[in-house]
Amino acid sequence: MSSKYDEKEEYTSFLEHIKEERNDSSNFAKSLLSFVLGMCCVLAFTFWFINHENLVKAVFGEDSPITKELLGWADSIQNRGRTSFNLPTFGRPKNILLLGVDSNGEGTDKWEGTRTDTIILMNVDPGEHSINAISIPRDSKVYIDDHGINKINSAHAFGGIKLCKKTIEDTLGVRVDKYIMVHDDAVKDVVDALGGVPIYVEKRMNYDDYAGKLHIHLNKGMNVLNGTQAVGYLRFRHDGLGDIGRTQRQQWFLKGLIDTLKTPQALSKLPELLNVAREDIKTDMSVYELSQLANAARGLSDGGIQIATLPGAPNKNGYISYWILDPEKVQDVVDRLIYREDKTADTNSIVAGIMYSSSKRSEAEDLKNQLTDMGYKVNCLEMESLPHSQFIAHNNNVSNSFYNNLRKRISTLEKIQYVYDPVRNYCVNSDFTIVLSN
Repeated sequence: MSSKYDEKEEYTSFLEHIKEERNDSSNFAKSLLSFVLGMCCVLAFTFWFINHENLVKAVFGEDSPITKELLGWADSIQNRGRTSFNLPTFGRPKNILLLGVDSNGEGTDKWEGTRTDTIILMNVDPGEHSINAISIPRDSKVYIDDHGINKINSAHAFGGIKLCKKTIEDTLGVRVDKYIMVHDDAVKDVVDALGGVPIYVEKRMNYDDYAGKLHIHLNKGMNVLNGTQAVGYLRFRHDGLGDIGRTQRQQWFLKGLIDTLKTPQALSKLPELLNVAREDIKTDMSVYELSQLANAARGLSDGGIQIATLPGAPNKNGYISYWILDPEKVQDVVDRLIYREDKTADTNSIVAGIMYSSSKRSEAEDLKNQLTDMGYKVNCLEMESLPHSQFIAHNNNVSNSFYNNLRKRISTLEKIQYVYDPVRNYCVNSDFTIVLSN
């Protein structure tokens, strides 16, 4: 009897662990997506800047080492031949695979034999000014050629980017046009190249993980974080707020990073930022294509990004934990975000749900009244502590265009992120759930 109880308790803990990892992966995916788009903007600006020789000389001096390095880099690009810059424009939608790779330890190759612990498939449509992003859980149980059943994050370790792309294409039934890989040193190196990023640390942070080589020691107040401190600040989640605090810190960090990149002093750091791009980012996209991606990112509206995680459920096979994909729901996500199927919703048949934190009670009640006046049924109004405000669509009839139309009529939704999740874990039987968080 005791043995069965222990097994049940162990499996319950396992389920909670998987759910926590899924949330962590989703939060980091959003941060990584923002980081890569930001780096594309840096590369696009750099490409434009170094092709204006007089401007470079005026900013850094005619004979300075920085001027020579930048102009030398521009010459090397131009001398590679016309073909790399006579590519078709980034006009049609493309599927770009975004990968975050881990490290095999000091002294090892950054790109050989590494696992992809963050996997995002982006569908970029400049014509629609939108980016759809599917986060693929790293523990997803899939078939890998010549390696049988395994976790999807092992594909890159087994056969590099070629096998990784093929595994994702076979699993989802889509084509991967291009890829961008970001090493986990990228954030650290970018912050160090910029000379630090100013962040207000909201509380004293002390945490040591000797096995994971993670040591966080930050004092409350305004700090200029170096690369190692920034990584610790982003990863810290050992407080009462858990993922809520972690998500907020990611947002504050990204704002601090973007503000730093906008300063005149950041111009002098361009050679070091380029070195980060060379060392910590690997891609088969040309600088021209990266500049087109950056232009697409700059043109995004608030509702221009849809995010979804491949639906499934946790399962344990012996001592191996897997994320078992739900084929029907996975296809639904792919049709929605990759093939961009957009259905017209019948207002009278759409059911809404609202979840809110304690400080948002009156705002939630006002929102319910607004939705009811517009003809929607609200089937739940519940208080719950959730990481951040979101508009979560569960029904494929609740499209991005539906959300944008609703957002124009309800000011509360203006800055709320759109997420597609066909698994109704929130308000049961709702076609969409609005989460209002602190």
